[in-house]
Amino acid sequence: MLVRIVKMSFEPSKVGSFLANFDSNKQHIRNFEGCTHLELYRDTTQQNVFFTYSHWNTETDLERYRQSDLFKSVWAKTKILFNNKPEAWSVDTVHRLP
Repeated sequence: MLVRIVKMSFEPSKVGSFLANFDSNKQHIRNFEGCTHLELYRDTTQQNVFFTYSHWNTETDLERYRQSDLFKSVWAKTKILFNNKPEAWSVDTVHRLP
């Protein structure tokens, strides 16, 4: 399993647009082949900073999503709202405690 974490910082006036776009597409992203988990987090001190946290069966599944029309459509509407460059990490779980 691959975990993908993406940090995104938005213009404060654009947060509503981001949330609407995410809400419209979250089920499509979560149901994309290979995606087994999707969460959206908001920073507690910077209300315009968000993180997506997703689980993918394999790196190939994530890459297939990143090349898909779904991703291209969502990302086109998202990237114009940024006020800083997004950051992304792909990580493997080392320990998980219930």
